[in-house]
Amino acid sequence: MEQPKQSYYINIQSHEIAWDPFISDWDFKIEATDSQIADLKQLFDENYQTDWESFIRSHVPFLEYHHDPQNTEYDMRMVVIYAMLYQLGDSRTRTHIEEMGILNEDFLNRQNAQFK
Repeated sequence: MEQPKQSYYINIQSHEIAWDPFISDWDFKIEATDSQIADLKQLFDENYQTDWESFIRSHVPFLEYHHDPQNTEYDMRMVVIYAMLYQLGDSRTRTHIEEMGILNEDFLNRQNAQFK
């Protein structure tokens, strides 16, 4: 049995996932199941941890940002988050993410073919 989808409102900066658009500011509207929201929360939690580790590492002056595997992990996870938001998002969300240029063209073409 397929889980029902519900509207959620996502704030990328604060990692907030709200079901009510009036609770706080939001960047993206998505339609997701409970399990999809659990996956998104896990990605946000993992990025929060990596962000703290990067903050601590930033006090080591001889290790450059692009050579730190934690930063690469954070960046890649953000791409996964945006891809997930793109897949679950409404047309306004998808357009916004397309304009950001964070997802590669092949991914966008495959996803857009599904929405037609």
